[in-house]
Amino acid sequence: MPTYVAPPGWPAEVRPPDAPDWERTAQAWLLDLCPPEFRSYPALRRHLVVLARFAVLHVEACQAAVRRGLSEARADLRDVAMPDVVEAAVQTWLAEDARLSGVRRAVGLVEEALRGRRFVARL
Repeated sequence: MPTYVAPPGWPAEVRPPDAPDWERTAQAWLLDLCPPEFRSYPALRRHLVVLARFAVLHVEACQAAVRRGLSEARADLRDVAMPDVVEAAVQTWLAEDARLSGVRRAVGLVEEALRGRRFVARL
């Protein structure tokens, strides 16, 4: 019986590389990460490595937006919101930054697997 290995950080929604239907689950997950318009581009639906590259760049753009929002939040919001609301906004940016860091790792791993990398189990 074959053993399929997914490394730490691999998305739960995607089957491990070489498992039955793993590429179909990867495609569905990658499309869910991207803007809905990406579903209408035939090149992205037919070429998973290209879709993965688009997804990586999209997630990285989201990370850049979050970091900008975090860096500007206190100055931009202090005149329009109470200090506790500003702090809640900062905490929200921090939580989103942490979430996107995990997503970036996961999408990078899927891209590597689509490019042919295989992972080995470690004890």
